[in-house]
Amino acid sequence: MVLIFLLLVRMELSALLHDLHLSSSSEKTRPSIPLPPITEILSELQKKLIGVAESSALIGQVEHLFQAADPDWLFPPLLDDHDRGWAELQAAYSSVISALIGCAALPLCEEDCGPLHASAYQSVPKRATAVSSALTALLGNWEEGGGARRARLLLAVAPPIYLFSVTHFQDEVWTSIASRTAARRLQGALLRAGGWRDSAHLLAGEEEDRCILGGVMDILQPQLTRESWRRCAALKLQFSWTLLQVTRPFLSPFLPRLLPPSLLLNDDYRPENCMLGVRCLHHIVLNTPAAELRQFNRAEVLYQALFRHLYTSEAAVIQLVLSCLLDLLLVLEKPPSSDCRRKPCRHDDVLHLVLTHMEAEHKVALRRVYSSALPLYVERVGVAVCRHLRRLLPVLLGYLEVGDPPEESVRLKMLEVLQSTIRLAWPRMASRTNVLLRCLLRLLVDVTADPGLSDSVRLQLMEGSSTSLRLLDAATQQRIQRLLLQVDRRHCSPQVLCCLATVTAEGKHT
Repeated sequence: MVLIFLLLVRMELSALLHDLHLSSSSEKTRPSIPLPPITEILSELQKKLIGVAESSALIGQVEHLFQAADPDWLFPPLLDDHDRGWAELQAAYSSVISALIGCAALPLCEEDCGPLHASAYQSVPKRATAVSSALTALLGNWEEGGGARRARLLLAVAPPIYLFSVTHFQDEVWTSIASRTAARRLQGALLRAGGWRDSAHLLAGEEEDRCILGGVMDILQPQLTRESWRRCAALKLQFSWTLLQVTRPFLSPFLPRLLPPSLLLNDDYRPENCMLGVRCLHHIVLNTPAAELRQFNRAEVLYQALFRHLYTSEAAVIQLVLSCLLDLLLVLEKPPSSDCRRKPCRHDDVLHLVLTHMEAEHKVALRRVYSSALPLYVERVGVAVCRHLRRLLPVLLGYLEVGDPPEESVRLKMLEVLQSTIRLAWPRMASRTNVLLRCLLRLLVDVTADPGLSDSVRLQLMEGSSTSLRLLDAATQQRIQRLLLQVDRRHCSPQVLCCLATVTAEGKHT
């Protein structure tokens, strides 16, 4: 049976070699014909793949060749890495793999015309599926034993294969279910061929001579320029997905190559590109030592690039920027709460600008973004929030007055801010007792009278209001209790009276 199988394989290869004009017609019928060197086959394949307009059938033939061929023929043993045959073999494989990938290349966009219509990518998924299958068949031979002997060859061809798989397993207009499945299978075959655990290990593994991040950036970096990066729709996805796989401590050596493209995306006028850039910058901040970020003034460059986004009206962009700035500020300076002198700093600049925008903001989406970030910034500045009270309190009062159904996330977050402010700046609360008490009582009345609120949300709002009243009472030496005695209880609902009773009961207990 084994002899029959080998005979059939040799006949299939002979037929393919005849199609590629590497054997004569008389040799086609002789299954025992010696096969030419693999470099000749690859060279001929590369020419055909580039020169044929409709190459789907040829890609299938290439897949069949990789499936049927003996690994010892595909990866012939060489004396050493300095052997001339090594360079020829590496160049041949690199060329044919590039030609295969080129068969499923995405059409290029014009510089400023925006993304192409989905119809422009209509033929890409079918070609990508065929190319993925052919490359998977090639990598299967590496997995059978050729890879252990030719690990350097695999490292040379892995970057373009990796980028191809990343391009086509994304859920984008140029992919289909079949092409995404084939691309994921290709990525798995690549990982198995080299013995890598996952994409992060493949890109920047523990051993420097077995990672491919440098090779990947060699391919991407020439295209990631201000003039050309928009031309290929997949380029930003290839770069961002790659960057997000690399974590501490493997990111630091590549920081000079990863930071400029991230800033390029961050500076784009399209919100989706800008958000991608902010995510990349945030990942860099989280996975790079602070000392390296401060070197060459990188952290200051990042701060300026992010700070100007606070003037945009895109809620999704501001949400990402505020989160990134919160981590970046710790690289640039100590938190104001830890500085005994509490000099004005960048924390104050960000908080001041956020409060300025919050005071005049009427869009619900932006109000939710600002209110979700504000508690973190108030806690970070600590007692230094005192210098922002003149602007913070009007924001608190205004946001507590306006409902945000059905979750009431804005009011709940602002109650958190109020509680933190009372704890941090309690000596400044005495002069603001009346206005805060009036606001909280009005909130309690509105909440208990609103039939549209769910019981859980109503309970959270009432508990938050009660906690704020108790903290305010403690900060003002039980002045709240004395003022509550003046409330006309005939006009209060039982729920409001229950909340007020908890405040007075707490005061009597203390």
